[in-house]
Amino acid sequence: MKVIVAVSGASGSIYARLLISRLSAISAVEHIAVVCSANALRIVEHELSHPLYDSECSKIVMYDNTDFFAPMASGSSLYDAMIIVPASMGMVGRVARGVSDDLISRAADVMLKEHRKLVVVFREMPLSCIHLQNLSTLSLAGAVVLPASPAFYALPESIEDLCNSVVDKILLQLSLSDASVFDWSKESK
Repeated sequence: MKVIVAVSGASGSIYARLLISRLSAISAVEHIAVVCSANALRIVEHELSHPLYDSECSKIVMYDNTDFFAPMASGSSLYDAMIIVPASMGMVGRVARGVSDDLISRAADVMLKEHRKLVVVFREMPLSCIHLQNLSTLSLAGAVVLPASPAFYALPESIEDLCNSVVDKILLQLSLSDASVFDWSKESK
């Protein structure tokens, strides 16, 4: 499986870090393309105490957000899925309206036009009517709109546990699961 992880300029870069780490440990994932907006790079530096990903991992390739010659800018590159995490409302709006002015928005446009999996993980709140319309447009176009709403039912013990509950939901959308997914069927009734 070939996956694109796009990080736009919204708070919540921990979700991207955890997702990339988890994807790199899954044997079915052979390639992870990472692309960050300029604002995302600044936010990652501000929010995280360690790098966004393990630079030694051979599965991961970083692309510049201005590089329209990157493979994911074309439908012929055959990426299986793209996750924008976190997705800023500016990025949501541009993708919803077909404005492909950087690599992230172009790759998302490609995923939609090729009917491939696009997961948009937004963290904004509250939402304006404009935000809701843009998210609805993306859903109607075939994207999965997945709010970064952590789950408390697994009784998280740390912020990372809480954030991993969102990453679990992302992995389920990609039909990838691992041991950390909370399974309701194992709970006593």
